[in-house]
Amino acid sequence: MNSDILPIPSRNLQRAGFSELPALIARAGEQAAWRFIEFFTATIRNKNTRAAYAEAVHQFFCWCAKHGIQELHQIRPVVIASYIEQHPGAAPTIKQHLAAIRMLFDWLVTGQIVPVNPASSVRGPKHVVKRGKTPVLKADQARALLDSIETNTIVGLRDRALLGVMCYTFARVSATVGMRVEDYYQNGKRWWIRLHEKGGKRHEVPAHHNAEAYMDAYLAAAGIAADKKSPLFRSVDKHRQLTENPMTRTDVLRMIKRRALAAGLPYSTCCHTFRATGITAFLENGGTIENAQAIAAHESPRTTKLYDRTGDEITLDEVERIVI
Repeated sequence: MNSDILPIPSRNLQRAGFSELPALIARAGEQAAWRFIEFFTATIRNKNTRAAYAEAVHQFFCWCAKHGIQELHQIRPVVIASYIEQHPGAAPTIKQHLAAIRMLFDWLVTGQIVPVNPASSVRGPKHVVKRGKTPVLKADQARALLDSIETNTIVGLRDRALLGVMCYTFARVSATVGMRVEDYYQNGKRWWIRLHEKGGKRHEVPAHHNAEAYMDAYLAAAGIAADKKSPLFRSVDKHRQLTENPMTRTDVLRMIKRRALAAGLPYSTCCHTFRATGITAFLENGGTIENAQAIAAHESPRTTKLYDRTGDEITLDEVERIVI
């Protein structure tokens, strides 16, 4: 039995992140198949999380098939523990995959597809992070990058405005490319930036004067200020003219790599670099971790602290005291 036999429309499969049902699920029958699809389509709203969990579950069921496991009832804690122990990924990846498997089986239990969750007793690897791995630019490097962008083209004005928003609001790239023209708005004498962050959080931040100048120059050149419901940061066509389509995260990453290379910055510079760079610059200039947390829309100050690199220079100075 496979997904072609079961009445699962391809659009539902694709929305869940699969081209076909895993054989283990297909063999369990129509009720199990629909319950499996609904786990991804009904319970997971974030597209990135859905894609990551679909990949995690896909890898697990492929491993099961390779090891002769044909039915859902054969998946016991020892099976999942064996999978986790031989998983080639890093600790954060393994923990994410285990979480996906555990949540899926919780959903199958409540849907009366399986009697118990075989993943509930399986422990993942320990992973304690006190300092994030996101590459961070020094303030003068970020300044050099912004200044290196040409302002005589619409693409340059767009890129500078986009990076300015990411630097001065600590915004995630997904929230930045998701902005509409109306999300840059005036309130009293100040201009504000409205971000729709993950988890459905609407987050509003006053525009830094540099970000405001970059945005004003871009909107004036683009001529889109009146199109309030349209995408703010748009892709360009082969003639280097703005289209009606928003930029994607991949578009932004490619742009950042290109701009970083031209400015002589490390190739490791990525979209998240500007979130970490902004937070570090804020803290270096007397900002508090509590206010940085509020600007970044973090749930916990511990998350914000992962982006803080203000202690890097102190650590380096202390290491240099080792005179041998």
